[in-house]
Amino acid sequence: MKIEVWQGDITTLAVDAIVNAANESLLGGGGVDRAIHRAAGPELLAECARLPELRPGVRCPTGEVIATAGHDLPARYVFHTVGPVWHDGQRDEPALLANCYWKSLQLAEKLDAQSIAFPAISCGVYGYPLYQAARIAATETTAWQRSHRQPRRIILVAFNSATAQAYQQALIAAGQRHEEEAEAAASPSLAHGLERMPLSPAG
Repeated sequence: MKIEVWQGDITTLAVDAIVNAANESLLGGGGVDRAIHRAAGPELLAECARLPELRPGVRCPTGEVIATAGHDLPARYVFHTVGPVWHDGQRDEPALLANCYWKSLQLAEKLDAQSIAFPAISCGVYGYPLYQAARIAATETTAWQRSHRQPRRIILVAFNSATAQAYQQALIAAGQRHEEEAEAAASPSLAHGLERMPLSPAG
């Protein structure tokens, strides 16, 4: 099993779970959060609004994850996780970001989800440096896959070529070997309009 890198729209993926880079209110925001809510339809927002607040305006603290149904999405579940806002790297940002990945994978295992797709958590308006975030994503997902049997399929979804390249480099640094051409050819497509990104070092 290998961690996969895909460039395209996470909302089109026919997987068991997609991860939403949410804010603590879970009531929608910008970037991938907005795209997921738009594609899932109004029932996703309604379900999130019914979740209890742990304190005013906070349904999911930073570094935690909560599952909802996928509603109009191809995915069965949406896992809402709140990544850290980047300040200076000295305020537990790496540990909190790692928790977003690890706890999402724990929840996938608990819910018997065989496939999960992650966006680049915290790399939008939260300002996490791309290559540092990619390294955490690669480290956490490869470590999980080495010690757990499911989810069997883990996809890191890139919204542009720079993100795809960052993932590729981070996965190689984390020890993932190049995939065989035969394996790539045998792997079924998850969604229309997505292209598999080869795991090859840049430059």
